[in-house]
Amino acid sequence: QVQLQESGPGLVKPSQTLSPTCTVSGGSITTHYYYWSWIRQPPGKGLEWMGAIAYSGSTYYSPSLKSRTSISRDTSKNQFTLQLSSVTPEDTAVYYCACGVTLSPADFGSWGQGTQVTVSS
Repeated sequence: QVQLQESGPGLVKPSQTLSPTCTVSGGSITTHYYYWSWIRQPPGKGLEWMGAIAYSGSTYYSPSLKSRTSISRDTSKNQFTLQLSSVTPEDTAVYYCACGVTLSPADFGSWGQGTQVTVSS
């Protein structure tokens, strides 16, 4: 059973970059044909898929966030990291990492517990 665990700063100042990391255990992030995604949920709102990095290293981003988003990985640590730049208070959310064989959250078989990130001065 694959397990995912998010980590990173819980408080980020406006205009800075938030960068949570997801550590994966019980499986490799290079395993064919998995996609490793970041999803967020702002307070009182639904889930928003942000982007993913595939087993091959290819990346995919939500069009609405593409200009501010980057996802990278460290295969030696079995981790992948989200970077969201130029943040505003509207980026305050619980950030989740998850994996599946598609990019649809409905197909994600494993999720992390989520990490709260607050954007505030």
